[in-house]
Amino acid sequence: MAKIAGAPISWGVCEVPGWGNVLPATTVLTEMNELGLQATELGPPDYLPADPGALRALLTEFELSLVGGFLAVTLHTDVQSTLDEADRVAAILKAGGAEVLVLAAATGLDGYDERPQLTDDEWNTLVDTCAKIREIAAGHGLQTVLHPHVGTHVEREAEVDRFLADSDLQLCLDTGHLLIGGTDPVELARRYPDRIGHVHLKDVRDEIAAKVRSGELSYTDAVEQGIYVPLGDGDVDVEALVKLVQEAGYTGWFVLEQDTRLKDGSPVDKPLKDTARSLAHLGKIL
Repeated sequence: MAKIAGAPISWGVCEVPGWGNVLPATTVLTEMNELGLQATELGPPDYLPADPGALRALLTEFELSLVGGFLAVTLHTDVQSTLDEADRVAAILKAGGAEVLVLAAATGLDGYDERPQLTDDEWNTLVDTCAKIREIAAGHGLQTVLHPHVGTHVEREAEVDRFLADSDLQLCLDTGHLLIGGTDPVELARRYPDRIGHVHLKDVRDEIAAKVRSGELSYTDAVEQGIYVPLGDGDVDVEALVKLVQEAGYTGWFVLEQDTRLKDGSPVDKPLKDTARSLAHLGKIL
């Protein structure tokens, strides 16, 4: 039986300052439970309780387990502070019963709209820091995966390929962020079946993604304009991707994620409805 989870970002809960309205955790977890999701990711730092007892109690209240958590940190600089934060978050994840630490190569700038280029030395530091974080996470019983993500230092196809060549870390295959960055997620899964350690399922409208790739549109504005849509409504071949990774032996989680911004006047039931449609589409595939 496939393991299907949700993530707070589908309800507009994001680590970016000023991203939008942040719904209470109880609202988000209530709706996840209503949808029949089995688990959640952690969300931004301190969105869910950092105290182990409080975290376990909250998840138990809503009949959810914790699959993992997203950690966007600078991997190319400020290494010791990054390692300290990774250790802190890994301890929280372990206390909540999670399995995976989802790492992203943050630029150090707020948001995902600017992306300075790295030197070769900075890239090598990034790769080395990933290895160190993997050891820290393993000490907490967690697997570490690297998440190619818009506005980070592993975004475009060439960077994904370079990372796969330079590191033996597995990837979080995020179908939306990969496609926005110019990588066909289905082809990536076909080329590197043994490097897929975690899956985030998104669907995107490629005509908007092309504007992000060209620099015509910022990522934040693209989200505002509806780049993300429920599974089956966009240009990601979700069915082919799911079947491909399953045939390759993937037994991990499928996390339903649809990056969302909630502003004043946004329909309060949109996250619930969109996630329900994604869940129904995934159910047909499975």
